[in-house]
Amino acid sequence: MKKVITNGRLVLPYGIKEGSVLIEDGKIADVSFGTSPSPSDAEIIDAGGKYVSPGFIDMHTHGGGGYDFMDGSVDDIYGACRAHLEHGTTTIMPTSMTSTEESLYSFIELFNTVELVKDGCPEILGLHLEGPYFAPSQSGAQDPRYLRNPRPEEYNRVLEMTDRIKRWSFAVELPGSDAFLSVLKKHGILSSAAHTDADCHQIFNAFANGVELMTHFYSCMTTVKRVNAYRVAGAIEAGYLLDDMYVEIIADGRHLPKELLKLICKVKGTDRVCLITDSMRAAGMPDGEYWLGQEGSGVRCIKEEGVAKLPDRSAFAGSVATTDLLVRNMVELADLPLYEAVKMATLVPARLLRVDDRKGVLAAGRDADILIFDDSIDISKIILRGEVLR
Repeated sequence: MKKVITNGRLVLPYGIKEGSVLIEDGKIADVSFGTSPSPSDAEIIDAGGKYVSPGFIDMHTHGGGGYDFMDGSVDDIYGACRAHLEHGTTTIMPTSMTSTEESLYSFIELFNTVELVKDGCPEILGLHLEGPYFAPSQSGAQDPRYLRNPRPEEYNRVLEMTDRIKRWSFAVELPGSDAFLSVLKKHGILSSAAHTDADCHQIFNAFANGVELMTHFYSCMTTVKRVNAYRVAGAIEAGYLLDDMYVEIIADGRHLPKELLKLICKVKGTDRVCLITDSMRAAGMPDGEYWLGQEGSGVRCIKEEGVAKLPDRSAFAGSVATTDLLVRNMVELADLPLYEAVKMATLVPARLLRVDDRKGVLAAGRDADILIFDDSIDISKIILRGEVLR
């Protein structure tokens, strides 16, 4: 049956306009502005003057709702996905943690059995491998016992096991990283600089050779330092200088204070900045102790004060954010117009992931993944592939 969303304020990449959205066969069939008659055979969804937005895309999340994507079962993967759907994530990219070689292979085998499009779940675009090729000095909450340099026998086996890897984050300066990057390019996998000791020029070189993104910008990467009395620019400065380099930010209000959120948007603009949760299982859960990674063998952490921390409180351990919070913070903390904040959680990641022909914007032919929310980004209705969930 056709559905039409009426009486809404449509959030578009360039502004907000009153209008309606026609849905048919799981797709957006038409978008019209102003007041126009609805088809007589359509179910009417009255937005009540609220905002109508594309569904959010989270391309970096480790879990939520008490589930971690590395817990070891398909049900845990679906559970984490559903938890994020409740907060507006209609497209998701499950993310791994650094682990043993055997655990990595087991995770890949499990992920191969997952239904990427499942009723009541966000669409799973594919897998994001975060690690294990990281600089030990920038490990953050990644278990330092399992960090290693890129090994052809390992990553080639992984790539033979699956075609579902869509993104891989690694430290671009490690021995063997150039050959690894070349292999990722051949497979069409998005390469991202992460947990890295690279200086500015090493990031420049990586960008020239195909790295398109910087993982959780500012977190676990270098900045200006002195070497033999001379200042040397780091990875952060490279991220600013490279106009076409995408960066992703954890806009939870903890990893980056409002001043840095504003600075990033002022220098980079909003067309190359993606909002990500980098959430762990405690997202959407009460304060307390949780495992980051597989329960019982991952990294213990504590959720408190709106963030996850290592037990000694020396560093953050991922976030406990959800995508609605990210958008809200970019409006309230970074003083962005709503349509710009929404774009960073929809169209920008869709473009980076090469799915903007079907996601990320309210336009004819796109998937009917649609949210209705108020001025506080409190979501009142979720429409997933044309089906009204609530």
